[in-house]
Amino acid sequence: MNIEKYDEIRASLPSGVRLVAVSKFKPAEDIAALYQHGQRVFGENHAQEMRAKHEILPQDIEWHFIGHLQTNKIKYIAPYVALIHSIDSFSLLKEVNKAAVKNGRTIPCLLQFHIADEETKFGFSQTECEEMLQSPTFKELKNVEIHGVMGMATFTENQEQIRMEFRHLHQIFDHLKSKYFSDNADFKEISMGMTDDYTIAISEGSTLIRIGSAIFGPRNYQL
Repeated sequence: MNIEKYDEIRASLPSGVRLVAVSKFKPAEDIAALYQHGQRVFGENHAQEMRAKHEILPQDIEWHFIGHLQTNKIKYIAPYVALIHSIDSFSLLKEVNKAAVKNGRTIPCLLQFHIADEETKFGFSQTECEEMLQSPTFKELKNVEIHGVMGMATFTENQEQIRMEFRHLHQIFDHLKSKYFSDNADFKEISMGMTDDYTIAISEGSTLIRIGSAIFGPRNYQL
């Protein structure tokens, strides 16, 4: 783990930008070490792995779920997750609402948009999202709160393409804020930017950057 790099990243963040330390596939010991160094927000993309870590690590950790979420795995995170970044369909949001009801919670969520030039990435189109937001069924979901948007840029060395994709996500955020969430102070998050592109994301208005390998080292795909 690279504490010096962590400190460097933290020191570079403008006011209003938070770091989500992406700890997927990393042992609880590494998370505990970064926690002792002051980090409180951690991101995972496997529900059962996140639950296992939640059970043994300090209870004031703010757990963010950042990966593709399968409906049958929501139950593993619903009791404690602080923010789900990856709501990529109306059906998933409805299932999260059901799990939140069972747990007596209201779960904050971000709407994930497909902004990359890659078919493998998940997310709403703007049209799909607006159809959802205008539907009577959406208005009946009382146990989820939409706090903003999330997106992943194309995996490319073309920084101008990455910049345009992040800028597009910010434009989507601005449109949704003005049309659907103008009176909602909690709709304020733009989750974009990872290890290779977070500086571009910050310059395009990111409020949450998701960084793993720069802090924890290369993925080993094992707990």
